[in-house]
This record gives sequence, structure tokens and C-alpha cells, in this order.
Amino acid sequence: MQDEITQAVLSREDVARYLRGGGGESGPQARERIHAYLDELRTTQRYPIYRALKHPLYPILRKVERLSEGAAYVHDAARTNRVVYISNHKSHLDYLVEPLVLEDNAIRPPVIAAGINLFGGPLGMLHRHVTGAIPIRRNTKDPAYLVTLKAYVAELLHRHDLFFYIEGGRSYSGELKSPKTGLLHACLQANMKDLVIVPTAVAYDLVLEDRSLARKGVKRHQRAFSRELAEMVGSAVGYHTRAFVCFGAPITLDGWDPHARREVLELAHQIRERIGLLHKVLPTALVAAAMKPSATHAELESRVDHLLSVLAARGANLGAVPSARVAVEQGVALLTLRSILVPEGHRYRVRDRMLLRYYARSLDHLLAPPRRAGTRPH
Repeated sequence: MQDEITQAVLSREDVARYLRGGGGESGPQARERIHAYLDELRTTQRYPIYRALKHPLYPILRKVERLSEGAAYVHDAARTNRVVYISNHKSHLDYLVEPLVLEDNAIRPPVIAAGINLFGGPLGMLHRHVTGAIPIRRNTKDPAYLVTLKAYVAELLHRHDLFFYIEGGRSYSGELKSPKTGLLHACLQANMKDLVIVPTAVAYDLVLEDRSLARKGVKRHQRAFSRELAEMVGSAVGYHTRAFVCFGAPITLDGWDPHARREVLELAHQIRERIGLLHKVLPTALVAAAMKPSATHAELESRVDHLLSVLAARGANLGAVPSARVAVEQGVALLTLRSILVPEGHRYRVRDRMLLRYYARSLDHLLAPPRRAGTRPH
């Protein structure tokens, strides 16, 4: 027996067109592939169990101090709208931290779109039957999958809020990556007048898996999550960080044409820019961006002070940095603890240049020349 969402997906015009041979496949073959992908995407959120998950995860979560900003925007939006949260993606901890920040603020839980590599073994069962996460096959060009995914997300939005990452996967370089448009396009195709986007930014003093991410620089292949989890557990020894989750003013979708690729891409870039301005500027990033092969405390303080002036002019989120002096004190302490910097007399020397660049790049989007706006809806 087909569930309600499956029936709704199969009734959508774009899916029906594919089933009639629009994708170059015969009817039975196309139907079999569409049903297989629907089985893969099907998910259930059991919120009481989901809430209880934070107790066995306490050993990890106690190392992360959760801080939020802009929750009032979400409360106002959620009263009368279906909400889509679109965030940057720094760490596998994002899947834990950001939903828990919503719970901390008594906001209804969204369904999360996550990479399919997170759905193997017991963790996959947890995602499918408790957290309500949707497995996403990133970078696939299979037309049967794309039409099914977009239709499924469009129908899911009639029943749940959604949370996804504009960059697709995590940033391996530390920078805010270019936006992906697939899931945003699916949201536009839902054609819901009460649908709003809440831009969301997550930032950490220290990223748990920073070493493994920075070592690769770019993602070359999908790794089993069990291997990544083992690396994260090893990195958690002595680890502690603040996690800032910042929500921005809702973006309405009125006037944006889902059939115009340039408009969808322009909307994605505008959301990315909003996320970039929400992203909390932290001491580790400032010191990393100001650091030379070696520097004194006074030299660092002067460079950080200049950076703060530039970032303030760009409208950056500087609320966590009261002064250049405090930024240097906190940033140097954390980067030294992470063995990125090492003190030598009255100077600091770079010990891990690759990791230093990883943290410095988190400011690149704020220091780059402004983007020229493209097509906007009329």
C-alpha cells in the first residue's frame, strides 16, 4: 500500500511526464526506478525519541557550548509559515548542534537533508526512523533520481519544515563554498505561498574534524561515515568549543520563477550572501587571517584591529569579538591548544600552516570584492 506522500509524488505532473517516457525510459522501467528512489527517500520523524537522543550523545555534546542568535525571527516565521532553514556546513556536528539549538528555543523540529553516506548501518536506521533525515545522493545526474527527489521534497514541505545545507557537503577548505541549487529548486517547485527561507549560519571556535578536512582540501570521493566518525572520536580528546547558530530575517519566495535557472541561481547566491553576513566572526579566524610565519602579540593585535575595521564596513557579524586585544588573546590560546601555533619567546610561530589557512579562509567571503547581482524577480 502506498503512503500519502508517495501517492502525491506519483501524481505530480513532472513525475507523470517521466513515467510516460519523458526521460527516455519505458513506462515499467521508469516506474520501477522511481519507486526504488521513493523507498530510499522515505523517512519518519519520531520526535519524542529524537529528543531523548541527546542523552546518550552527552559525551560529545558537553564539549560544545551552544549559543544562538536571531531565534525571534524563527518564532515569528513558524507561527504562520512553513519554514525552510538553509545553512552553511562546517562539521558533522552541525546535524546535532543546529537542531538542538531549535529545540533549546522551543521551535518545532525540521526534517534534515543529509548525505547518503550517513545512512549506513545503525546510524542509517536512526536517521530513517527517528530523526527523519532524508538521504541525498549528491552530484548525481540521473534524471529519474532528480525528478523523484525534487517531487518528494516539494510534497514533504506540505507536512514538515526542512533543513538543508546550501553548499551541499562540508567545506574541506574552510571557506564558504558556492551554492548548490537542487533542493532550493525543489522548494520553489512546491509552489507554497506560506513558504519562507530562514538563512542560518553555524560557526565554531574550533571545528572537530578540522585536521582531516584541511588535510584533504577538497573532497575527492565519498568516504564511509564509520571512518569519519572514528577520526572525530580521536579528535575529541581535549576538545571544547563554542558553536554559534545565527538565524536571519525570513526570505519570501514571491516572484521567484522555479522555471528560470538564472533566477534560481540568483536566489541561491543571495541566500549564501545572507548566510555569510550572519556567520559569526570568531577569534580563531581573525588570528589565522592576521598571522604571518611568525608574529609578536603586538603585531597580531595591530593586524586584527585593521581586519575588524574592514569587516565592520562589510557588515560582518562581530558580536563575539569585543576588541582586537581580546580576539588575539582568545585566538592565540585556542590555536596554540590545537597545535597550530607555537610560542617562541615573545613571538608566535606557525606550526601547522595547512590548518591555519583552513581557519583563515572562513573570512574569505567577507573580504572578497562584492558580487554583481544577477537577475531578480519583478
